[in-house]
Amino acid sequence: MASARVRILIVDDCEHWRQFLYLFLQHNPAWQIICEASDGLEAVKKTLELRPDVILLDIGLPELNGIEAARQIHKLAPASRILFLTENSEPEIVRQAFRAGGHGYVVKSDAGRELTMALEAVIANGQFVGRRFLRLEGLDLGDTNA
Repeated sequence: MASARVRILIVDDCEHWRQFLYLFLQHNPAWQIICEASDGLEAVKKTLELRPDVILLDIGLPELNGIEAARQIHKLAPASRILFLTENSEPEIVRQAFRAGGHGYVVKSDAGRELTMALEAVIANGQFVGRRFLRLEGLDLGDTNA
């Protein structure tokens, strides 16, 4: 399975951001974007249908926010790894994201520096939290990028 490509679902309500992620991710031959979704309900549906390896998930989504979508995805498709990629940098939201089943958390403005590292950590069954949150109390991440 070492030669299998990592199957990625991109979930964001901003089409321009999805396009940016598609262009960013397509340069790595080990990664395959299998689908895009623009809201939380669609994210859950596409996850059940396609069983992606990794889901890049925004929090501020219509229909069903990213935290609630992650809870459902974590219950229904626990093998899919969730990497939150969002504008939200509130510490309590970061905690909620991990409690909902997230495996990583990156703020969009830090994506240029952290997205590749975060994806590699999550793909390797690890966890990742952006550098701005490394000293955040109440995050029980075990063996992380810290």
